[in-house]
Amino acid sequence: MLFNSLGKKKEVFFTNKKKEVSMYVCGPTVYDLLHIGNFRGPIFFNFFRNFLEYKGYKVIYVYNYTDIDDKIINRSSEENISTYELSEKYINEFESDYASLKIKKPSFTPKCTDHIDDIIDFINDLIEKGYAYVSSNSVFFSIQKFKRYGKLSGKNTEDLLAGHRVNVNDKKENPLDFVLWKPSSGNDPGWDSPWGFGRPGWHIECSAMSSKLLGDQIDIHGGGVDLLFPHHENEIAQSECRSSCTFANFWVHNNLINFDNQKMSKSLGNIIKGRDFIRDYNPEIFKFLILSVHYRSILNFNKKIIDQTIGNLIKIYSALQLANTIMSSDLNIKVDVNYKNEFIKYNKKIDAFLNNDLNTPGVFGVLFDVIRKFNLLSVNKKITSEIKFFVDSFLKLIDKVGTLMGLFNESKSDFIMELNLLLLKSKSITLIDIENQIDFRNKARESKNYVLSDKLRDELLDRGIELKDNPDGTTNWSVKI
Repeated sequence: MLFNSLGKKKEVFFTNKKKEVSMYVCGPTVYDLLHIGNFRGPIFFNFFRNFLEYKGYKVIYVYNYTDIDDKIINRSSEENISTYELSEKYINEFESDYASLKIKKPSFTPKCTDHIDDIIDFINDLIEKGYAYVSSNSVFFSIQKFKRYGKLSGKNTEDLLAGHRVNVNDKKENPLDFVLWKPSSGNDPGWDSPWGFGRPGWHIECSAMSSKLLGDQIDIHGGGVDLLFPHHENEIAQSECRSSCTFANFWVHNNLINFDNQKMSKSLGNIIKGRDFIRDYNPEIFKFLILSVHYRSILNFNKKIIDQTIGNLIKIYSALQLANTIMSSDLNIKVDVNYKNEFIKYNKKIDAFLNNDLNTPGVFGVLFDVIRKFNLLSVNKKITSEIKFFVDSFLKLIDKVGTLMGLFNESKSDFIMELNLLLLKSKSITLIDIENQIDFRNKARESKNYVLSDKLRDELLDRGIELKDNPDGTTNWSVKI
């Protein structure tokens, strides 16, 4: 069951071709480093693609770049470089950030400027079929010719006209008609066309590239919820008028990211670049944070939520570290029927959550249930062959979820230390502070001054640092959330 924005309800997923999925996702306009909200789509749709492949589908996943646009033209003028240089610079920067996430690349990442001929052909077809018209070297789509306009967004043309506040463009037959081709003047970049030197409008590029790479009818069209209107609405209009068939069977939209319950905006000064977040924290934290919230819900984050995410990752990686230690023991694995049945249930629960509109928070809930059971069986307990079977099944479950989500492949001990250091930083405590306090406490314990030893332990606990003494005399520490 997959929520379809087109009908605003969950529907049974189906494809045009048996066991094949064609998926087009709108990518970024490349004129700057992308903020964290721009990365929610790449992380979520990578997971979605992985899940479809897990279900046995062959997936062709297209993720495009808008590399010609007014914002790109203005920024290139500010930086005194060509639009090509600017867009290539930020495509490379984005792909560097994407690579740092350690997730698979899309099947194709087309650029608008590589498909100008396809766009011109697309527009020509619309003109010939009477859905578009030429006016003053521009080409516009006539929305009155598409009777189902608004079927995705639920908007109707009468309400849109009533609320129309922008100046009427004299070139248009109807104020709501949208541009397919616009003239370029002066030093602005452009291409020769039957309507004069110019460049494509925004909406037409995705329809043309999707048609070129995936055909007229695709299975899934995705993107951020902010693209639903007018971008995706206009894509439907122009694509279905040209092909006379349904453009996309399913429309899948991920929601936005807010910071402290506020929409990120330049005016509020709360925009966080994806690169900065990855640098200050870690790609694993970023991915876990995004997938821990259902894709159709607004993801609100702040320092407290980030710390909670770090704490959850510490729980998972600590369990993985102990599990690997147990698996390295000489004990043979002995199948335990009860444990075997438990993991059958765990796997069924995970599959049920995934099959119910990609419910990733539900999957994480199952993982933490398994980890709680694992800790009860394994922490400071004698290991048996039956428990080793439980641990082996646990690792396979983690591997399954991690493969789908692009998670849980970091070096266990190093990553746990990195996560704890991040929590220390958030509490303004240095590692030297802790090590000095532990050193003082060890000396107190050696001299059997247990009153002082307990006092030093409690002082650290008050600051959120929990100590754990081991039988061999060493002391481990962790940060409490």
